[in-house]
Amino acid sequence: MPALVTTEANRLLDASLGVATYTAPTGSMKVALATSASSASAAGTEVSGGSYARQNVTFGSASAGSTSNTGAVTFTSMPAATVTHVDIYDSNGTPRRAWYGALTASKTTASGDTLSFAIGALTISLS
Repeated sequence: MPALVTTEANRLLDASLGVATYTAPTGSMKVALATSASSASAAGTEVSGGSYARQNVTFGSASAGSTSNTGAVTFTSMPAATVTHVDIYDSNGTPRRAWYGALTASKTTASGDTLSFAIGALTISLS
């Protein structure tokens, strides 16, 4: 599902080739929901309204180039929205977007709904 944003990919490439040191994202990683397409260079239009807020997400250690969320991610009191993409940020003072991706199927919420991603629903991999 998600792919690295261009800036993060460049940081990792530089570090792996000894061109620069890598500074890992800091703080908890957070999932942001978007109602329009995210890309390698720009985040999608983030959901707003209701009690929407980015939610913490934790990932396990990668195996065979892949990892997924180790706990459910739940957004409560959502506004009416059709969510099509996610962006994953760190929670530093100025959040750093690291990953983006389209959902397998869009999710439509009515005002007050809860939207959840089960354990393992957010999979990240490198090929």
